[in-house]
Amino acid sequence: MEKIDNLDRKILEIVMRNARIPSKDVAMECGVSRAAIHQRIQRMIDLKVITGSGYNVNPKVLGYATCTYIGVNLERGAMYRDVVSEFDKIPEIVECHFTTGPYTMFIKLYARDNEHLMDLLNNKIQMIPGVIGTETLISLDHSIDRVIPINYE
Repeated sequence: MEKIDNLDRKILEIVMRNARIPSKDVAMECGVSRAAIHQRIQRMIDLKVITGSGYNVNPKVLGYATCTYIGVNLERGAMYRDVVSEFDKIPEIVECHFTTGPYTMFIKLYARDNEHLMDLLNNKIQMIPGVIGTETLISLDHSIDRVIPINYE
């Protein structure tokens, strides 16, 4: 992968704080042209340094009051890809990780309430072939939400 330089890092630091900032403002803060900002951002997208953009939505406002993390154990770790494709069909699952430690996989999902969570667990997640066990952890509060710090060389 091509290396990113300090200007790229400065651009990342700015747009990570506010993805909606006008490129002219980023250019002014960085002391370069607007075209340079566009080129740099496109290059970082092409290099997969920047992997997405969009809005952060509060799930609670949309009626999803319960944030849950679930450790999932599989019959065999090699079943991971098949299980992921089944998880992908459950829109309430917002993250999925293949992990080391006590679980084969770790997922994050949002449910409307405990009854909805129970339905997701009993009738969807635990019914997937290869899933042999789950451990559910309900998040009581969300305290820190930040992006990775940008280090300069």
